[in-house]
Amino acid sequence: MDNKLIILGSGAAPGVPSLASGWGSCNPKNPKNRRRRTGTYVEIAGVKFLIDTSADIHWQLMDNDIRYVDAVLYTHAHADHLHGIDDLRDLNRISKMPLDLYANIDTIQDIKTRFSYLVCDKEHPNNPLFKPSLILNPVEHGNPFYIKGVKIVPIDLFGHPVHSNGYIFNDELVYIADCLQIGDESLRLIKTNPKLMVMPLTILETKWEKPYHMGLEKMLEYVNVVKPCKCILNHMATECDYDNVNNLTPENVFPAYDNMVIKF
Repeated sequence: MDNKLIILGSGAAPGVPSLASGWGSCNPKNPKNRRRRTGTYVEIAGVKFLIDTSADIHWQLMDNDIRYVDAVLYTHAHADHLHGIDDLRDLNRISKMPLDLYANIDTIQDIKTRFSYLVCDKEHPNNPLFKPSLILNPVEHGNPFYIKGVKIVPIDLFGHPVHSNGYIFNDELVYIADCLQIGDESLRLIKTNPKLMVMPLTILETKWEKPYHMGLEKMLEYVNVVKPCKCILNHMATECDYDNVNNLTPENVFPAYDNMVIKF
């Protein structure tokens, strides 16, 4: 059975086109430049995961006919990664069961504060007719947990304004979220030559006075260290034209686009 990853949305927080910048550097004639906010579906050994719930999650699930997942993993609590969380109620309605969420403790606290109405426990699920029924499970850097036999290792990422983490699935898939750098301790947890790595490009260069995202040059340095069989560049803002990024990357590194399917 092939493992599968679907890029539900390949854009950064404003999407492409954005209200403020329009298409920016992106060619509007290329449909791969039209980007919803970042969200990812992963299927490993038949176990199904969502990574983050963007504000566009309703249409992302509809477009890909995703009606069930075993768990949702959050990378951090920024709105473009979290604020579609209420749409998980329809997954509760379909399964007639609560749904487990996994996140670092800071993200867990943000969910409790901003979306307290959706939190439940297994013994007392919410009625999904009125609100989502979600169980919060904190994760810690380097401490593996298992979902239906799939090993998942959370890793801390650095330089973003909020606590952000990535996930390693069965040492085959490395999923890196928004950050300025991957720390040495996190890199040691990543085995070289994974089948697939996902990285958040956002912008081509770290040009701001206080940058929160690494640029392409730094990202490719990490790719050279980890040596994945294939790397997908996700979370791209209006500075990142699909064809331009594709021309700037080596043959095993590819820019993402909405509804892109990768088997690994």
